[in-house]
This record gives sequence, C-alpha cells and structure tokens, in this order.
Amino acid sequence: MNARNMHDFSLIAGLLEVVGVGVEVPGRSLLRAASAQFAAGQVTAVLGPNGAGKSTLMSVLTGQRRPMGGAVYLAGKALAAYAPLELARVRASVAQETQVAFEFTVREVVELGRYPHRSRPGRPEADIPLQAMQATAVEHLQHRALNTLSGGEKARVHLARALAQVWEPAAGPASARATRWLLLDEPTAALDLQHQHRMLQLVRAWATAQGVGVVAVLHDLNLALRYSDRCVVLQGGEVVGSGATAEVLTPACIEKVWGVVAHPVAPQGGAAGPSQYLFEAPV
Repeated sequence: MNARNMHDFSLIAGLLEVVGVGVEVPGRSLLRAASAQFAAGQVTAVLGPNGAGKSTLMSVLTGQRRPMGGAVYLAGKALAAYAPLELARVRASVAQETQVAFEFTVREVVELGRYPHRSRPGRPEADIPLQAMQATAVEHLQHRALNTLSGGEKARVHLARALAQVWEPAAGPASARATRWLLLDEPTAALDLQHQHRMLQLVRAWATAQGVGVVAVLHDLNLALRYSDRCVVLQGGEVVGSGATAEVLTPACIEKVWGVVAHPVAPQGGAAGPSQYLFEAPV
C-alpha cells in the first residue's frame, strides 16, 4: 500500500511523512525505502539500536539531508518545495549536538528562535524568549554564556530556543499557518532523571493542548512507552515497526530488535498494555 494513502492518517490535516526514503553513503545504506507518518497533536518516538538510522531519518525530516530516493511531505506538499523561511516559521529542531562558536548568552541563543518571525512579530514578541526559558527552567541562566553551561543545561536552552521559534501560530497568509512541529534528536540524552521527565511532559503538553506535532528520537523505551502516542522502530536502516507505542513495543519486538528480554510491569488501574518494562541483561 502506498504510505501516503494509509487510511488511519487520511483525515489528519497536519501530517509529516517520509515515503520510500533511501539514504546511502559510500559502501553503506543508512536508510532503505523507509516510510513513516507523523501526526500533528501527537508525540511520535523514533526508536532503534545504535546505527539503526534514527538520526539519519531525523536529518531527512529536518531537510538537512536530501534523500537519494523517495521524498518527504509536509501537509501533502514536498518538503523541498517550501521556502526555507516558511519552514522556519512552523518547524523547529534540536540536534543531537549543537556547537555555538561565539560567547552568546543563554537569552541571546533563545532569542535566535524568533529570527524567522522578525518581519511578522507576534503580539507578545518581547515576552516570548523569557516565557520559553521559564518553560524549560533556564531563566535563571539567561545572562550566562552558553558555553559555560553543563550539557544538560545546554540541552534545555536549545529546547527553549526551539519552543520560542514555534511559540505561536505563524502570522501571514494561510500557506504559512501550517501545523507547528518540534523535531528533537535525542533530547533527553544529557538530562538527569528529573529533567528527562519534565522535558517530555512539556512537549507532550504542547502536542495535546496546542496541536503541535512532536517527533523525538529516544533510547529509553520506558520513556517512549510513557510519553509517546506512536512510535517508529528502525533496525538496520529499515522501518520494522510503526503504530501506537504500546502495541508496537511488545516483548517480542524488543527482543528481536534490541536483543534483550523485556518483562512487562502491569499498569495501575487496569489500563491496557504495560506501563513499563524491566529488562533482563543479555548473557
């Protein structure tokens, strides 16, 4: 079946999708005919072991890497057909590693998120950077140089910058008022346990309350199970699972893809599906 005609997505207006995408480097395929759909108002986790193609898929979704085959579509329109500024007003990303060459302060970095909106500022424009910093609990660091912060603090600053970029629906013609998107590549990797949960609670709240589409590369399967609506599982550059997270992340899937035995923990209140897994270390 053509991925663009899948019935469970046919009525969703805000849709980001990859269709038959292939990415190759000399001597190796990073993605092979990968197809996946990401819906507005949902958190979708991209999962898989190291080298599965997760960051490659994210780089295709952000437009940083053009696939050798297939295409990416945003709201039914090829990603390559959008003007960069139009995309920047509705879509923000946080990379796995982000280097800042100059001694920008935290506030200056967050304010960069508003740069695409400089010609059409929002009504509370001056307040947005502070509100974004408050959302990620870095407002007390706003006058510090970014390069003096810990890895976890930097991750929260870059999330604040991304939030500021898509803080409100873009002003302008209808073509520029598409669903907003947050594309996050391993956003919890440098965070302590408390801030991992706070970050994912925050982006889930944005998805639920504001209809923002969130795509996040995660390694922690229990975090994915708790906070994501759907997941896409990659293995060896291929999509081997896609759908509701609790339905895809079965013990059989986990053992096949990650090579570990997963013991489900029964959810409280009689809810369907496991609330988390206990993992048995491979011998």
